[in-house]
Amino acid sequence: MLGEYLYLEQSKNKGRAVFTNRALEPDTIVEIAPVIVMSKEERVHLDKTLLHDYIFEWGANKDECCMALGLIPMYNHSFESNCEYYMDMEEALMMVKTVRSISAGEELTINYNGEWNDAKKLWFEAE
Repeated sequence: MLGEYLYLEQSKNKGRAVFTNRALEPDTIVEIAPVIVMSKEERVHLDKTLLHDYIFEWGANKDECCMALGLIPMYNHSFESNCEYYMDMEEALMMVKTVRSISAGEELTINYNGEWNDAKKLWFEAE
């Protein structure tokens, strides 16, 4: 499921990004997408490629990873994100839901730490 109001466009200083062409209320599910789950051994190889920046940790011990399909890899990071994502490991799905009202034309963002309000440094900030 992908909201028909979502679209990709260039974002200032962030590359491609997900935007909405209509106003959204809090707690609106904007996307549900399947994921491709990969093993710890496969992740070692992925971490050496550009895909490293688009995969998510997966599994109870976060020792696997997944590639989300749909637009999920295109949501940019923000510590003040307006969406959050959820992982359904049994169904191998990810879901993106709004955490506040979002205006038409606004970029949709997620916090790469997993929790929308988690302010700890990210892997690319520590480098």
